[in-house]
Amino acid sequence: MSHFYARRAPALDRSLVAITQAANYTRLWLAIAGGLALCGGPRGRRAAGHGVIALAIAAAVANGPATLLVRRRRPFHRSQPALIHMPRSTSFPSGHSAAAFAFATAASAELPALAPALLPLAAAVAYSRVHLGVHYPSDVVAGVAIGIGAAAVTQGLTANVRSRRGDPHLDGWGSEMASERAGTATGAAR
Repeated sequence: MSHFYARRAPALDRSLVAITQAANYTRLWLAIAGGLALCGGPRGRRAAGHGVIALAIAAAVANGPATLLVRRRRPFHRSQPALIHMPRSTSFPSGHSAAAFAFATAASAELPALAPALLPLAAAVAYSRVHLGVHYPSDVVAGVAIGIGAAAVTQGLTANVRSRRGDPHLDGWGSEMASERAGTATGAAR
């Protein structure tokens, strides 16, 4: 933990406090989902929907069974106090990290153009939790794994729903089916 405390600097601290506070109660991810739903067209709405579903799954796992499995206390260092109010909940896993990676991974799987913006933002939220002194690195790693797992479950569920509905447009991973790409290529060549 002292490795992370050594990186503290006023400008970085303020930025990371702002990022972590924006992500409190998943507000950051819900705001992004709202923007995608309003301005992103059909693919943006699907990306927002997938992100919110994954977020709900990650929150249920991170704040339920995972928290009960490991009742770890929050970090405490007299020489380097936390830079934000210390949450009362247990430390393991990081719910902020789980939510961030669930939303970013699921939305990016549906609309890959989002990945260059969402994944670094999710990483910044995850890093902020350790930097600010409210989580251990292993809490964040577990949260990231839960988030990515929730995104994978979401993609599997939505692919199953699409195949049952006979949706020919998407394969469940956010890309056009190979047969449609081939048809478009053939049609363009005519």
